[in-house]
Amino acid sequence: MDGQNQTGAKGAISIRNVTKIYDPEGVNVMAVDDCSLEIAAGEVCMVVGPSGCGKTTLLNSIAGFHSITKGEILLDGEMLCGPGNPKAEQGADRMVVFQHGALFPWMTLGDNVAYGPIVQETMTKAEAKEKAGHMLAEAGLGDVAEKFPGEVSSGMARRAEIVRALINDPKVLLLDEPYRAMDALTKSIMHESLLEVYDRTRVTIFFITHDLEEAIFLGDRVIVMTTRPARTKKIVNVDIPRPRDYTTLTSEKFRQLVEEAKDAVHEEAIKAFEAGERELA
Repeated sequence: MDGQNQTGAKGAISIRNVTKIYDPEGVNVMAVDDCSLEIAAGEVCMVVGPSGCGKTTLLNSIAGFHSITKGEILLDGEMLCGPGNPKAEQGADRMVVFQHGALFPWMTLGDNVAYGPIVQETMTKAEAKEKAGHMLAEAGLGDVAEKFPGEVSSGMARRAEIVRALINDPKVLLLDEPYRAMDALTKSIMHESLLEVYDRTRVTIFFITHDLEEAIFLGDRVIVMTTRPARTKKIVNVDIPRPRDYTTLTSEKFRQLVEEAKDAVHEEAIKAFEAGERELA
């Protein structure tokens, strides 16, 4: 794989035979077992599965927060981690947005967005501030750029976090259940906002969620993971044209895809529950 699709996009991820074993207090816990997955450059890859199945372990391994035990992970054909180098270096080519907000509360939204390029010395302070203002305006946040995170809604703050990640021009955007705590209306607005960002940037997105409708609505593919240890159980190809809007949610095709993914997830949820019951017995 050359790391680029037909449009020249970058950000192809290759997860090859990856195993991750944690060893808390000498007890081996296998989180990921011989997992392989190819994510094309510019793809929106949604990952679903039971709680604790190893989804976030994969994301953290791509980001460089966790090491892997076996296998390798490549970005555009270059090894991030693998034999002899179990932990990827963290870098601005892979930006993460977590479930819980990470904006600095003492900085305005504009200063939050500009912070990365200034600290990394990829832009001057003036350049970073100018670009931050432009990108916040594109995201519909131009009027609140000088407000602090505590002065805006949770949806606005989350949009600002995504803008803060994108100002670094990453190859990959890693999202770990970023909208989980939001009400349905706010979540729908955030979906529209993310799709607008994607249509504009075509950044590769690796997105973990428990919400199957969210996964089908946003994704090009939905990867259903097994209960721990994580392996790929099923891949659902979302052949719904882009750009998408909320009329998609009422289409027969959308409902069929949700049901297809739901059947696979339900099987694994039962296995996870039964395994938990046995552990407690």
